[in-house]
Amino acid sequence: MSIESSVDIITEWDIVAARQLGRNEAKEVGFGTVDQARITTAISELARNIYLYAGKGKITIERVTDGAMKGIIIISADQGPGIADLRKVMEDGYTTSGGLGAGMPGVKRLMDDFKVETEVGVGTTITATKWLR
Repeated sequence: MSIESSVDIITEWDIVAARQLGRNEAKEVGFGTVDQARITTAISELARNIYLYAGKGKITIERVTDGAMKGIIIISADQGPGIADLRKVMEDGYTTSGGLGAGMPGVKRLMDDFKVETEVGVGTTITATKWLR
């Protein structure tokens, strides 16, 4: 069983909307405030990457159950330029936007499962899952 909602990322305000949606969904699933903050931080990073690098895309948030386990899946999808050097992007400190370079590696650390599918000239889909403990 899953419940899904999404936010199109086109403007900076959409990043805020995606964060709020994620916090609300995480709260509904039963995550505590610390994990709610982790989830919203991950969403913020993923949505910001869409805005900065692809121009537009979508953040989808899905509440999931797997037997007795409950969790939340965040899917960041765009049809942007794709990631030419994924290994480099996953290095701590690497940035092309002048930020802290904690984005993608930070999201991976904040979540339980993390998968990137990217193709240059086609786009990128990132799937990140957090399970309720």
